[in-house]
Amino acid sequence: MSSSITNYLTIDVEDYFHVSAFEKISPPETWGGRECRVEKNTELILNILDEYNVKATFFILGWVAERYPQLIKKIAEQGHEIASHGYLHQRVALQDRETYRADIRRGKGLLEDQIGTAVLGYRAPSYSITRETSWAFEELLEAGFQYDSSIFPMKHDFYGIPDWPRFAGYAVETDNGWSSMEVAAEEQKSIRELPITTLRLGSKNLPIAGGGYFRLLPYSVTRWGLSRINQQEQQPFVFYLHPWEFDPQQPRMIGASAKSRFRHYLNLGKTESRFRKLLSDFKFYSIRQGLDSVK
Repeated sequence: MSSSITNYLTIDVEDYFHVSAFEKISPPETWGGRECRVEKNTELILNILDEYNVKATFFILGWVAERYPQLIKKIAEQGHEIASHGYLHQRVALQDRETYRADIRRGKGLLEDQIGTAVLGYRAPSYSITRETSWAFEELLEAGFQYDSSIFPMKHDFYGIPDWPRFAGYAVETDNGWSSMEVAAEEQKSIRELPITTLRLGSKNLPIAGGGYFRLLPYSVTRWGLSRINQQEQQPFVFYLHPWEFDPQQPRMIGASAKSRFRHYLNLGKTESRFRKLLSDFKFYSIRQGLDSVK
């Protein structure tokens, strides 16, 4: 099943109460009083990756890093890439530009102080850089980030730019705002963009590369779709998961909508076994390793 193409494996390190689906019933001021399970769940992922000899990019929430500095050091010491998920898990559209600027710089600086090296990559909470919030690219560049992985080329309640290219390229500032380009000229203001991978069927981009879709779809469907991207399109895919998706025993959030509960809790007990199959069927490395190999 494995092809010669190596794919990007990413882990968004946040806890179950951080997710945007629960933002109305779990605002930041309540987080300190909730049972944290992110350390145990992330260590499970680290053990599995060590077993399969795979390195990944960990997009780490600053709020988590501040409370579990030993976890961040452990991730780095095991050879994985440390990248930023911002400080608070707040969608970009819910922040003004000044607040967003402070958030991404706080998260980046915290991680760099902990690991003693530059943090190059960023992923917005809930992939929430959209056409309306594309000013975020300029803030990321000014904060010192070299690449972003926030764009989801599909339509969703919280995120999505359906017409964005499906594979890696650049977000480039033009006279008409920020646009996608396969290659950016040296004089252009640009940042490397690695979108979350979708599967093109007919005229639609469909989610295939992680998260709730990995738990919803039978693994055979996921494997078929990802293999098609590697073998027919000859492209690497960007895959993502969260530590809470490995934890069927996590506390249930009271007051969440039926839709949010379905998305969040569906098939949590199947994540680990499917993840092991994924690591057996495909080749992976971190985003930084991949970009270095391209250079």
